[in-house]
Amino acid sequence: MFRATLKSLLARKVRLILSGLAVVLGVMFVSGAFVLTDTLGRSFDSVFADGFSEIDVNVAAKPKVELNEMEGEQTSAPLPAALVDRVKQVPGVASATGIVNADGARVIGSNGKVVSSFGPPQLGENWTGESDLLQLREGRAPQAEDEIVINKSLATTAKVQVGQKVGVLTAFESKKRDFTLVGIAGYSGDRDSIGGVNEVFFTTPVAQRLMLGEPDTFSSITVNAANGVSDEKLRDDVARTLGADFDVKTGEQVAADASASLKEGLSFFNKILLGFAAVALLVGTFLILNTFSIIVAQRTRELALMRAIGASGRQIIGSVVLEAIAVGLIASVLGLAAGIGVGALLAFLFGKLAGGLTLAGIGVPAAAVIGSFAVGLVITVVAALLPALRASRIPPIAAMQDVATPDRPLTKITVTGSVVTGIGAVLLFLGLSGNAGGQTLATILGGVLFAFIGVALLTPLISRPVVSLLGAIFSWSVPGKLGRLNSGRNPRRTAITAAALMVGIALVTGVTVILDSAKGSISALAQDTIKAQLVISGQQGGPRPPSFDPGVLDKAKALPGVQLVDGEYGDMARVDGESTWVAASSDIASLRQIFGAKATAGDIDRLGPTQMLASSDTATSRGWSVGSTVNVQLTRGEVRTYTVSGIYESSQLTNPVTLPPAAAKDFAIPQPIQGFIQLAPGARVSDVQPQVEALLADSPEVSVADRDAFIEQQTSSLDGLLTMIQILLALAIIIAVLGIINTLALSVLERTRELGLLRAIGLRRGQTMGMITVEAVVISVFGALLGVVVGTGLGAAVVEALKDEGITDLILPWGQMGVFLGLAAIIGVVAAVLPAIRAARINVLGAIAHD
Repeated sequence: MFRATLKSLLARKVRLILSGLAVVLGVMFVSGAFVLTDTLGRSFDSVFADGFSEIDVNVAAKPKVELNEMEGEQTSAPLPAALVDRVKQVPGVASATGIVNADGARVIGSNGKVVSSFGPPQLGENWTGESDLLQLREGRAPQAEDEIVINKSLATTAKVQVGQKVGVLTAFESKKRDFTLVGIAGYSGDRDSIGGVNEVFFTTPVAQRLMLGEPDTFSSITVNAANGVSDEKLRDDVARTLGADFDVKTGEQVAADASASLKEGLSFFNKILLGFAAVALLVGTFLILNTFSIIVAQRTRELALMRAIGASGRQIIGSVVLEAIAVGLIASVLGLAAGIGVGALLAFLFGKLAGGLTLAGIGVPAAAVIGSFAVGLVITVVAALLPALRASRIPPIAAMQDVATPDRPLTKITVTGSVVTGIGAVLLFLGLSGNAGGQTLATILGGVLFAFIGVALLTPLISRPVVSLLGAIFSWSVPGKLGRLNSGRNPRRTAITAAALMVGIALVTGVTVILDSAKGSISALAQDTIKAQLVISGQQGGPRPPSFDPGVLDKAKALPGVQLVDGEYGDMARVDGESTWVAASSDIASLRQIFGAKATAGDIDRLGPTQMLASSDTATSRGWSVGSTVNVQLTRGEVRTYTVSGIYESSQLTNPVTLPPAAAKDFAIPQPIQGFIQLAPGARVSDVQPQVEALLADSPEVSVADRDAFIEQQTSSLDGLLTMIQILLALAIIIAVLGIINTLALSVLERTRELGLLRAIGLRRGQTMGMITVEAVVISVFGALLGVVVGTGLGAAVVEALKDEGITDLILPWGQMGVFLGLAAIIGVVAAVLPAIRAARINVLGAIAHD
């Protein structure tokens, strides 16, 4: 049996490898995800190890507001300069240096635009001299208040040279300030940056004022140990001297913590890639199942003969499974190799996008190898089990009397499909209704998986009538009639082939419904809520949102035709011990006049220096009422106690907590991040907007737009997200195309004698190709139609479940649905090319004699 299996496999190597391509693509995603995260993880380890290589011990204040990666950028409070002298007195300290190092120094390039960063911070630092790590490549160190040094990578990107005037926006002064570039620095190993970070070096007093907002303060203190003193001992001695209010760590610990923080973000990206790998493998399962089912059907006589000469059912199962293992092994090897290449390419692109991250060598972690072979083998073997069981049940005498297996009743598969679909519906209901017991995401994903499998099992029940109806479009010609009949002759085969395409189309449709509904709901809410005709804002391209000079607000108020101006500040804070987004408005009257806020308790039209406002949802969940006292810890400063003086009705555009304007000075970004301008009756946007633009000349990160343009800007990120998802899910559609090609190719082989007879009685080559093409188009459009219907249903269910989150409008993307169906027809034509050519080239006499 083993030798017979190998010969059978070699005789069908092309078709099995074609089906194995689906596994190759899925495994490629799995291994690529692990290779990418491993490479980037080791790269960040190296970057931070270099960055802290000259530090024995680092001293920083503990963050007043601790945030996770999803909540925003972690900011530590500044240290008083006097602390440096205190650290120097600790036994074992050779030197201690105060360091200013804060994100938010944005250089304006020679083109007048801010040099953006898509990931790495833009640091403003004090120049403390050259070292083994950092050296001047051109010019000299900054000495005057209007002089700076920048790193070589930033100088290249900004296209600036030593001696030029360079505009810089800083953390505590978003109005552009001009500096003279007196030097350009580089790093050991001929590197222009460390990890793509942009760095601007000021004199110490200027760095303290512009980056920390306070004179005589530092971000951290770097400590070097005296000879014979270990880093760990020095750390412990310094920590014991300073007390529990400070984070004292060795350089190795700081590097490890910084790298671990970034790896946490990478793990989220890894899960996304693995999710798309799961989709690809799900689609591949349909393809492999169909391939082995067709092959088993074609080998009915061969398998029956084996049974007749003594092969047991177990041996027949083993034969088919052995073929599946061989295909799975080959696919896993190829997928692993492809994944290594894809992971390396993505790491390279990430490094370029991150501003020139120096990559560690491409590595292949054990997880990539184990995952690749485990997934490849399991998927292939599981998909082949049903055909293998079917092969083992072939009765020897009955099978030798007919070359094809008869169609079986659809009762069992219909009942099974109904049960599986019901399970999927229940899981989706539990997940979307919030009754999943803390496992919401897993429950929803399980529901989607069961729903897809259930619908796929039910597909044979509807395939014959629907395919017949779709095929009627082509029935005006003989090839069209034949293609229509062929596509409906085997409902199971047609259903499985169409189901592969259904998964990809359904996911794309569902995501499109959700995102379009979210975009439409946000736009409608903003149109109804925001009464300002002009909005000042910028597009966030890094960890910090763009901000602007608060002086612009006062100048805008004085413009003719302006009735009300509001500057919005925001930050994460600890409010009664919980992380909460807090805001501050420069003019509290804007809550009612610009945002249409309605008071549910107290007074929301005025706010004293020790008072705060809360949304009704936040007040209810925290048990607050008018008169309640609340402790608020901002990024800077000490804990302050505020009294709730008013509660406003919650909406998707109202902030949980609103503090008085004076509180903004202790925010991580103490400048406004948005501005809203309401015009007086009769004033025209076209008259006021150019005047506001002129006021923003020194704040190039932001611009002023009318309300419609602002809303479009805020929702445009959803369009980018949708495009990314569509590109990744295109892989599932590619696998579905392979499935259609494979099914048609095997079908042509199965119908060799039939095709020969058709050719013998007058069917021309072109008509033969047309027949195969019609068959492919009908199957493809059937799958897309299923996908559109299922995806719309799933998307609508999610939108309904998210009504309380503000997605209130269900928007169906009719245009995109039409595009998907049109694309399916094109996919059918493309998929039919090779099988149609093969069918047209069949030798008529040989085909008639084919057994």
